[in-house]
Amino acid sequence: MATFVLVPGAWKGSWAFEMVVPLLERAGHAVHALTLTGLRPDDDNATVATANLDTHADDVLRHLDRNHITGATLVGHSYAGMVIAAAADRAGGRVSRLVHLDAFVPRDGESWWSSANEYFREVVAVGAAATGYAVRPPDGGDPRRRSHPLASFLQTIRLTGAFARVPRREFVYCSGWEDRTPFAELRTRLHADPGWQVHDLPTGHDAMHEAPEAVAALLLGE
Repeated sequence: MATFVLVPGAWKGSWAFEMVVPLLERAGHAVHALTLTGLRPDDDNATVATANLDTHADDVLRHLDRNHITGATLVGHSYAGMVIAAAADRAGGRVSRLVHLDAFVPRDGESWWSSANEYFREVVAVGAAATGYAVRPPDGGDPRRRSHPLASFLQTIRLTGAFARVPRREFVYCSGWEDRTPFAELRTRLHADPGWQVHDLPTGHDAMHEAPEAVAALLLGE
């Protein structure tokens, strides 16, 4: 039995995986879907303003601690690729598999901001204009989305090398939004890296809702 820890991308909570969780549980696995600090319904403005990438990595690590999880499969969507990389680097060998689901795969010293494309940097700049610390969601999309802590987009990641020693590392490229995706060059880089397995899904970015069965099958190794 595997233990999956599912980490949502920007603006989203645990509900982002609502269609995938039952498929994994039905296959007999333990599944934990997280909502990161600053994205919870009861988080106040001060919490949102002070949350950064370290905060979100600590959310994952505290969850591993609290639930006595070892051999974890961390799944991060979009922004959360940054989060699971930082968490895995600090997890002391408790992570056995990483799945970056159409997600950033950072190198030491990079940030979401430095890794994103102009389209998403503009989304964040416009979204943060009202408060200077919280990025409102782009127009449209799921109404459950919440404003996202700006500091988490800007903070650079510090990796010791432990992240690169996670035994199984996978990247999922969603090819159905190639007009806006920031991940095309990343896909090319990871294809050339023998330490990574690259999968392609013919979906838009929100693969968990567009094709939950395909996402679950990929996570289950089918």
